Amino acid sequence: MHLLSPAVLANLSRLGLAFAAVALAPTPALSQTPMEFPRAAPAEVGMSAEKLEAATRALQAHVDAGDIAGAVAAVIRNGKLVYSAAVGRRDIESTSPMTFDSLFRVYSMSRPMASLGILMLQDEGRLNVGDPVKQYLPKFAGQRVLVDPNVQDPDQTRPRKGDITLAELMTHTSGFGNRDSKMYVDRNMRSWDQTLAQVVDNMAAAPLFEDPGTAYRYGESADVLGRVIEVVSGMKLEDFYQQRIFGPLGMRDAVYYVDAARRNRLATVYRPLAGGQLQPFEIEPIPVTQHRALISAVGLVTSTMDYIRFSQFFLDDGKVNGRQLLSSGAVRLAENNALADSVLPIGKTGYNTGTGWSLGGFAVVMNPAAYDHTVSPGEFWWDGSAGTRFWIDPRENMVTVIMAQIQPTDGKHFREQFKSLVYAAIEKHRAP
Repeated sequence: MHLLSPAVLANLSRLGLAFAAVALAPTPALSQTPMEFPRAAPAEVGMSAEKLEAATRALQAHVDAGDIAGAVAAVIRNGKLVYSAAVGRRDIESTSPMTFDSLFRVYSMSRPMASLGILMLQDEGRLNVGDPVKQYLPKFAGQRVLVDPNVQDPDQTRPRKGDITLAELMTHTSGFGNRDSKMYVDRNMRSWDQTLAQVVDNMAAAPLFEDPGTAYRYGESADVLGRVIEVVSGMKLEDFYQQRIFGPLGMRDAVYYVDAARRNRLATVYRPLAGGQLQPFEIEPIPVTQHRALISAVGLVTSTMDYIRFSQFFLDDGKVNGRQLLSSGAVRLAENNALADSVLPIGKTGYNTGTGWSLGGFAVVMNPAAYDHTVSPGEFWWDGSAGTRFWIDPRENMVTVIMAQIQPTDGKHFREQFKSLVYAAIEKHRAP
């Protein structure tokens, strides 16, 4: 049974020769000049300044109500920065105001970097997303499967049916569980004092939750992708990201360790007490202000504009300052749902019932009616577990990014409300 949708399979087939052709040519040197965006009045791109101000007021209301300490948000349309705002506090205790250059732990918004790295290496002919993982990480060759994924007893396993492919890692259909899964926690499979190689070896030694390609289960697949990138490129993952993604895109504040020079811009994570008061909360036992052994799929710290640059890269068809960093065909793979109908929907409640998943590591809007906020068909997005989210909308040629630091991440739906208010400000829609 094919995991990938027929459209994606056809695209991969068409791209096969193109990838081989790219591999024959040396990779050109890439510009390190940051992606910058001209500012424009909302009216210049068909939006209402007055209605965008309503979005800012709504964010401030969430701050005043104690739902979040503060937030930063930005909107790009037609390649122009039409909205930017910072509200509330970066740190309540010191009364430090939230500033537009504040830094945020983005957690799962780190994961698309691994998918992008794999697509870059495919462009160069160094791997193919259909390759089995064991080709690069032989310890995965004999991995078994839990008899009952609900019980999670690692002593009760059966042989695996089929090999895990890179594509299945990219679409969370590999059979791996979440880092908070009981089996993973009990076995100490993943911690910040372990290297990426150690974590991935631990994953290879543990059974899968189900056979590859048979179900969507959001989990730790991106860590395995990161390790594949290291093996194929011969580089540490952090160095690969810096040289191939962060540097060329001008993501100057995309880091895994917040040094002294950046520390005063790092927003504090808060958690509401029973009475609603926000209290500082450190999610990880080793904070981002200390060096950690694990450079992983969820450990990135970055700024709002850095993530705007990453997101706009896909609307720019993989180009940075006129240079092609990712092929157009690979961009299409990153943007479009890759899951076959047999794997959909990815969930049984809420907007998961109308969502697919791409080879770029993005959720893809399949049915906007399933969402409780305004989205476009084909829009792709994801979020982080401390209150961050991005949306990339090819139809409206827009990127929307909002950053806060709140855990649990709900914050009285401040992100969803903000997105709907931003889209209510569109006065001239683009034709489908």
